[in-house]
Amino acid sequence: MPGTAGHRDAGTDVTPADLPGGPTLRTERLILRPWRAEDREPFAALNADDRVTRTLAGSINRAASDAMAARFSESFTQHGFGYWAVELPGVAPFIGALGLSVPGFDAPFMPAVEIGWRLAFDHWGKGYATEGARAALDYGFDAAGLEEIVSFTAAGNTRSRAVMERLGMRSDPKDDFGHVRLGPDHPLYHHVLYRLRREDWRGR
Repeated sequence: MPGTAGHRDAGTDVTPADLPGGPTLRTERLILRPWRAEDREPFAALNADDRVTRTLAGSINRAASDAMAARFSESFTQHGFGYWAVELPGVAPFIGALGLSVPGFDAPFMPAVEIGWRLAFDHWGKGYATEGARAALDYGFDAAGLEEIVSFTAAGNTRSRAVMERLGMRSDPKDDFGHVRLGPDHPLYHHVLYRLRREDWRGR
């Protein structure tokens, strides 16, 4: 996708990639980097943890987790953006995944690019999702040239909604939707959509 010059968040450094999987982004505490083979095992453990996946329609097995990691990495080649592996230097070589994706289902707001995160439970509540997402938004709006980035979650997922609001994203009840991959009787069926435009991100 075309790149644009513009605002870069203070404390975020971008290193051009020499390996598949996109560039490396560095924030004050995190490294968002291309995926490695050794990330697959801790990612599978994260995806099998019901505490992490209870707002994501449930845990998945190792094969599905490995396929998800592969899609995250390959997205950089296909779209110019994707989900990075998240590293906490000096503490943990892998704490989860965070980045940008094209949702793979039909919804009233499509086509769109979504920002999302999936972090190991032991690293919740420390501000890592917000910090990493700010770097990913910078990349999406500047390097990838996106005009709008959205995020969505089950209506009752107050933790993720708080992150979206800290990022300056805003919701409108008219954008609420039922997730087509979940039946109307599913407790996570009702989803809320948050939006952020490039001019609002730069003007914050």
